[in-house]
Amino acid sequence: MVSPKEREVLRAEVRARNNKLSAADREALLKPYLPDPADLTTSRHARGTRKPRKTPIRTFIKSQIHHLTYALTHIIFGIVVRLIQTYHAVVDRVLAIVYHHHRTPELIRKDVRGLKRLPQHLSVILTLRTEDDALAVLMDEVAELAAWCTCAGIGQLSVYEKTGVLKSCIPALHQIITTKLASYYGTPSQQPSLQLYAPHHPIHGTRSNSDNPSLTLLLLSSTDGRETIVDLTKTLAEMSQSGKLSPEDITPELVDAEITEITTHPLQDGDASSGDLLKPEPDLLLVFGPFLKLDGYPPWQIRLTEMYCTGDRSHGLTGYGEAVEYQGFMRGLWHYAGAQMRFGR
Repeated sequence: MVSPKEREVLRAEVRARNNKLSAADREALLKPYLPDPADLTTSRHARGTRKPRKTPIRTFIKSQIHHLTYALTHIIFGIVVRLIQTYHAVVDRVLAIVYHHHRTPELIRKDVRGLKRLPQHLSVILTLRTEDDALAVLMDEVAELAAWCTCAGIGQLSVYEKTGVLKSCIPALHQIITTKLASYYGTPSQQPSLQLYAPHHPIHGTRSNSDNPSLTLLLLSSTDGRETIVDLTKTLAEMSQSGKLSPEDITPELVDAEITEITTHPLQDGDASSGDLLKPEPDLLLVFGPFLKLDGYPPWQIRLTEMYCTGDRSHGLTGYGEAVEYQGFMRGLWHYAGAQMRFGR
């Protein structure tokens, strides 16, 4: 390292030579501080011929301990998960035996009699499977849900299926539901009346004037969600540009009224009052699966809706995780009956 004294001598020499040093002068100044090239060559050769250092035994032991801890953690976690899955599978099977409707309305009414409240409007999210008979299975699930709702005293049911395939076969679905209700109630005179419709589709079926229970079934799909918002925005913009509607008239109340009208029960001849209108927002939304996946469900309908997943993570073990089963339907009603409705308070 250059000492302060040598630094001052160097600066004095530089000033004496008019601040200019030749290349030879600069080399002469630095040479005393540079290592000998012969020493560098010897040192490089010695490093190249040095034997690689052996891994200490403690490093090997440490890595084996890490691998053992990792394996034990996975084994314990796997055992715990399997035990939980087995427990839920056993509970599901026990509930399926104890709480089985046997296609008897009296048994279903008995199961819900002790609940302090029931939803007036129940909504469910179903998924179209990939099997060859997926549509037939889906329609049978809708028919079972319709029968359970009428037996439990729930008069309004909305079914969301993302692709909208149910909307294309409303007459066939109505016939399947009617057949299913006949297996529960017997003769046509004892069967509940059924009205089936979808947004922008006419009503299929009629409302009976008898004392038998009635069911209004609404079919929804992904086109009733985001696409409806887009179409309504375009319509309001065109009306505003053409002068048919003032921008000040476009309020949240107007948008809510227009959107609600899509899922409102259209009046037929003979409908007496607004009491026949379908309640726009469902009280309870059931997802037949282990996770809460709305899958494009219209968001404005579920602002105050209680949501419940009927399945659990044991579906991979039992194969019943996404099936529409009666015990899952009942668990959803139990959850709704015990939920605290705070409504933002």
